[in-house]
Amino acid sequence: MADSPPLPSTRCSPAEIQAIVHAGVPIAGGWGVEVVEAAGGRAVVRLPFRPDLLRPGGTVSGPALMGLADVAMWAALLGVTDGRDESVTSTITVNFLRPFAPGPVLAEARLLKRGKRMVFGEVLLRAEGAEEVSAHVTTSWVVIAPGQGGGARA
Repeated sequence: MADSPPLPSTRCSPAEIQAIVHAGVPIAGGWGVEVVEAAGGRAVVRLPFRPDLLRPGGTVSGPALMGLADVAMWAALLGVTDGRDESVTSTITVNFLRPFAPGPVLAEARLLKRGKRMVFGEVLLRAEGAEEVSAHVTTSWVVIAPGQGGGARA
């Protein structure tokens, strides 16, 4: 990703953000998703290897990778909102560039623009330890104002 200035951040530790993510998206907790870092509009999230997330052919499944990207973007948002964010995913576009061999996956999320009503971001997915990006994700989120419904995270 191209370097951009970090967004203002109210500090919430990665462990606190991980707890929020696991509570808001229970499947992320079930998969063992780890928030490695989250601050300044960026986040790194790790999906440990799980045989039940492989698809036929032995590669990591698309639904697991899309879920990881979505959670990584939410972690980036939580990192700039002191852990209080009720935004919801509006769009997610995933370009798979190469297959993911069995193993842990890292998602590097970056907020591109955070407006009053919409948030835009980018996530790069790669196998842990690899330099090559295996999937490029763009996403937009709708900002839900506190008290306007939003309810449980989708």
